[in-house]
Amino acid sequence: MSGQTFNAMMLREEDKKTKAAIEKLGFDSLPDEDTLVKIEYSTINFKDALAVTGKGRIVKTWPLVPGIDFAGEVVETSNPNLRAGQKVVLTGWSVGEKYWGGYSQYQRVRGEWLVSLPEGLTTRQAMMIGTAGFTGMLCVNALESAGITPASGPVLVTGAAGGVGSVAVAVLSKLGYEVSALTGNEEKHEYVKGLGAKEFVDGPQWADAPRPLEAQKWAAAIDTVGSKVLARVLAEMNYNGVVAACGLAGGADLPTTVMPFILRGVRLIGVDSVMLPSKDRIKAWNRIVIDLPATLLDGIAAQTVRLEDVGAAAEAMLAGQLKGRVLVDVN
Repeated sequence: MSGQTFNAMMLREEDKKTKAAIEKLGFDSLPDEDTLVKIEYSTINFKDALAVTGKGRIVKTWPLVPGIDFAGEVVETSNPNLRAGQKVVLTGWSVGEKYWGGYSQYQRVRGEWLVSLPEGLTTRQAMMIGTAGFTGMLCVNALESAGITPASGPVLVTGAAGGVGSVAVAVLSKLGYEVSALTGNEEKHEYVKGLGAKEFVDGPQWADAPRPLEAQKWAAAIDTVGSKVLARVLAEMNYNGVVAACGLAGGADLPTTVMPFILRGVRLIGVDSVMLPSKDRIKAWNRIVIDLPATLLDGIAAQTVRLEDVGAAAEAMLAGQLKGRVLVDVN
């Protein structure tokens, strides 16, 4: 492939500001890793939006090709567990932050970071799910592992119109849970209702810090927002309620007290998808194929953009103007 070039989005730091541009790269410019992948699709996650716009401290090395996940086909590899022609998906491992990521037509990565695409899932569908949807599935797993069943009572999903929330609502509903949703925008209610939400709790109180304990409402919750929203979720949990927390769209602080934990036995479980061991990734991806209704995938992936359009879509995401997932067709 000597002499050939391909397109990639490159982030460079100039005067302590992030500059994003589409560049022509040669294969000799890619990282020195053991597996070359021809990328078919990537996505825009909240973390990607922060990286591309420079509005968050996401990028750890410069210059960087962003994109924290991608799906495509192995071109060549020295990893004994992979083969040329194999369809694969990558999420996490600090790709798109510390290591070059998915906003490129080709990428070299460590083979150990790749998961073979589950049977019945295309690369496009895998990126309709992406890191956000994968994390949503992990949150559902966390609630189940903590003993939460549909009979336990209503489950609240915050940020329900986002990538994590959309998949969490769809999976929980398919499994028979009664799902309530917080979206922050009534215009998104119809979309989330279509995923299976039964009730919406949007209201001005969610912008305020709660009392240490509020009226008990939820058997469990999946929170993608953090800050005052997570504080209120904790304050409203039923006795022995469980909260799976995976995001900080509203802030990294947590203005709460120990009261929900010591007076109601509430459990707060952190969910991470970045450094998750490979065996757990394989289980989660295989389960997604079973428990995420394929009929809802096209609705969750609201739009597809080109590499050239990623910057504008990232700005729109941070402004709260998008819903569901945004696919990036790198070709």
